[in-house]
Amino acid sequence: MKIGIFGGCFNPPHVMHYGVANSILEQGYLDKVIFVPTGDNYDKKDLASHKDRVEMLNIMVDKVDMLVSDICKNGEYPYTYQVLDYYKNEYPEAEIYFICGTDNLDWFKEWRNYEYMLDNYKLLVVSRNDDNIPKIMENYKGYETSIEFATINPRVLSSTIVREHIKGNAEEKLEGLIDKKVLEYIRIKGLYKS
Repeated sequence: MKIGIFGGCFNPPHVMHYGVANSILEQGYLDKVIFVPTGDNYDKKDLASHKDRVEMLNIMVDKVDMLVSDICKNGEYPYTYQVLDYYKNEYPEAEIYFICGTDNLDWFKEWRNYEYMLDNYKLLVVSRNDDNIPKIMENYKGYETSIEFATINPRVLSSTIVREHIKGNAEEKLEGLIDKKVLEYIRIKGLYKS
């Protein structure tokens, strides 16, 4: 079994996050995707609580081969390698992948214990047509077999854009960008307004 760990803030989760996970599963790159939102101690402006981000992911995720994790809820596992180790212990027979975009791969060498991760796990990198993969891969000589690429043509969208539309009371611009039930949760909780 191949399990992908999809880490991020998910602040809020939106259609691109879901689309990436769904496409990876439908195209057979992985058998299961686990969303792992960062903890509350992550240094990011306008970060909704970990509890709210987990709840929004649970609202959005609707497939048995997609799971939502709350292992970072109390500030545990602040580093990606710790999250990967946790899931290797949970699924010792599985191949564990970390899902990221080519933008993350470009600076992955700066992550804590990146060599350890490449020695013990695999990266599944979501690439776009305009990415210069050969240039990026020059930084990872000897690790070519640890890095796989998934070409799924994801829609380019950021949580920042979603938050800006919410702050600016421009919710009509959110049509098709965010799950309606997630948007309703944001409204009820008053998230991203201040």
